[in-house]
Amino acid sequence: MYTANAFSAAISTTFTPTRRAALQAAFAVPLALGIAGHAAAQTAATAFPSKTIRFVVPYPPGGPTDLMARMLQPELQSRLGVTVVVDNKGGAGGNTGSAEVAKQAPADGHTLLLAASGPMAVNPSLYASMPFNPMSDLAPVIQLSAFPLVLEAHPSLGVKTVAELLAMAKAGKPVLSYASAGNGTPQHLAGELFNTTAGVKMGHIPYRGAGPALNDLIGGQVNVMFDIVGSSLPHIQAGKLIPLAVTSSERAKVLPNVPTMAEAGIAGYQITGWHGIAVRAGTPQATIDKLNATVNAIFKEPAFRAKWEAIGTPVVGGTAADFGALIKADAQRLGKLVRDAGVTVD
Repeated sequence: MYTANAFSAAISTTFTPTRRAALQAAFAVPLALGIAGHAAAQTAATAFPSKTIRFVVPYPPGGPTDLMARMLQPELQSRLGVTVVVDNKGGAGGNTGSAEVAKQAPADGHTLLLAASGPMAVNPSLYASMPFNPMSDLAPVIQLSAFPLVLEAHPSLGVKTVAELLAMAKAGKPVLSYASAGNGTPQHLAGELFNTTAGVKMGHIPYRGAGPALNDLIGGQVNVMFDIVGSSLPHIQAGKLIPLAVTSSERAKVLPNVPTMAEAGIAGYQITGWHGIAVRAGTPQATIDKLNATVNAIFKEPAFRAKWEAIGTPVVGGTAADFGALIKADAQRLGKLVRDAGVTVD
């Protein structure tokens, strides 16, 4: 690689003083710009973070997505040295809060999105019109979780197995409905896949987040729900909900006595979801790298890992590229499920 001095030496042996001065000036401009750009990137990496970080959760308080953000908030705050504020922006199956980060937030890393598989990978196939493009408007930072769902019923329904639920659904007495965290969420997709695979038709009641849906299930206002294992676990343990099956290919470690859907007789049924962190596209790579390294460091702490796994999801972590590849792959995989099931919102 040529340095500025090497360029000057080469020019001085070949050209007249006038042409030599012109060429030196011409070489100096891009060289100076390159040095300035490198310096700016280094400054951005060193300066970040320089103010309060807003951690946007695209669902209301009380659900599993909100819980993850609030578990990470004090850890991020301690390691980054600035205030981190969790900001719930629910609505439109996670699209409202996600679009706010994708379209309105500065691309400087001070606004984080708790990215969920619903708005990131399912909604583009579910909604006729999207307020943002997950692939081009957001940049992946890190994957946080990979989780199964649990199919659960209120005790008053009187079912304890998937077979009993299917018999009731096919008889149509009572008419069954399942709650979800909103259109396009993994809970919604799980319910529609169940209807299609099992040959039944339970009605869908979308809520503005998993928290409100779970509250109504516990209260007996709805019959059934697919929910993230971790958020329902305390209520299952307390006997307030009856677990029927999990949606993963293997049993959940925290619910070892609950069968998978395949074990319960629904062959070919499998669906899982995930969470991660994303920022607005155009955020400096050095800032993304710093955020990624910070979360990976948090995930290496044994005490934090134990708390994280206690909510029913393994620690994931990894690179930003890993998370980006997952988003792309699941947009195709889950999008196909949506199209095959014929599910639409608008």
